[in-house]
Amino acid sequence: MTTSVLSIGTAVPSTRLTQRQVRDLFAAQPGLDRRTQRLIHAAFDAAAIEHRHTVLAGLYGEAPDDDTAMAVVDAAGALLRPSTGARNTEFIRHSPDLFAGAARSALGSATVDPAQVTHVVTVSCTGLVAPGPDYRLVRDLGLPTTVERYHLGFVGCAAGIPALRTAARICAAQPDAVVLVVCAELCTLHFRSSADPQQIVASSVFADGAAAAVVTADTSLRGAHWLELERFGTALTDEGETDMVWTVGDAGFEMVLSAEVPRIVGREIRGAVDRFLGDETVDAWAVHPGGRSVLDRVETGLALAPDALTLSREVLRDYGNMSSATILFILRRLLEGAAGGDGDAGAAPDQRIAALAFGPGLTVESALLTRRTAERG
Repeated sequence: MTTSVLSIGTAVPSTRLTQRQVRDLFAAQPGLDRRTQRLIHAAFDAAAIEHRHTVLAGLYGEAPDDDTAMAVVDAAGALLRPSTGARNTEFIRHSPDLFAGAARSALGSATVDPAQVTHVVTVSCTGLVAPGPDYRLVRDLGLPTTVERYHLGFVGCAAGIPALRTAARICAAQPDAVVLVVCAELCTLHFRSSADPQQIVASSVFADGAAAAVVTADTSLRGAHWLELERFGTALTDEGETDMVWTVGDAGFEMVLSAEVPRIVGREIRGAVDRFLGDETVDAWAVHPGGRSVLDRVETGLALAPDALTLSREVLRDYGNMSSATILFILRRLLEGAAGGDGDAGAAPDQRIAALAFGPGLTVESALLTRRTAERG
């Protein structure tokens, strides 16, 4: 019995910003010295990001969707410092639409009726509420009230792969299960002005977005193509516990993202992947784009071809780092037939895919998948 991803759907907020806009906003904040301004320009310009989406419509003077929306900047363009409670209220306001939008897209692509869903696995590290997004999906999508619900909270950027692993474990125990996995992250809710290099780097890469996958072992539900989930792996690095950290502060969630993270990834990635893959070869890579430098280190550490991480770089360029949802954006492109290299030839039959994501700890999460295509008579 093999568990498969039938479809992947995505959703992003309507407000789309250029990297230059966000850079100039942060560089223009009052009280910053020239060294900090130069650091902001350098970090944003080196991120290899062109656009990002945000739920914060007020960042550039757009009218909020209602009068109770959280104020983001003052009349002079200075970023405000809302409380954690105010930021979390915005998560409660905006996240249900993203969760539901990605889920509807995935269900529609799989031609799976909401009534067929038996389990829901939701993921987020950017807001907290109970009843949570798992509950809201049941209500907003009209799922059966008997659906079993699970939530992976505060796991960080790597959580998309453990969510798929959880779905696979459910399907192994219950072969007729149909599991809806949904990741939604509103990272920009925790933007802040800072001269701290780690906060500057975090502000230069993080964005908002959601992605969902329909997972099942029921072969009768397969469409034209699907991703078979073969196996998963987890590795903790020997260092990095204090280099990638996500904590709750008084003025939002606070990200520690030190310059050591790419270097740790570069040192550890070969050992982690060799232990996971062994002698097996793969045709394509889906690597979480924690940042351009992380992708560069993975490429070098694994001695990959220059085009091996093209899809990861494209998602980073077009959307930024959307934490846990980002890996599903990449897998969606592979599921729909992207080659994972230069993109000209399209996906080969029975394409083997290695997926990697990195989270606090420093943790490396891995998955081995195979893209299958239905035989046509």
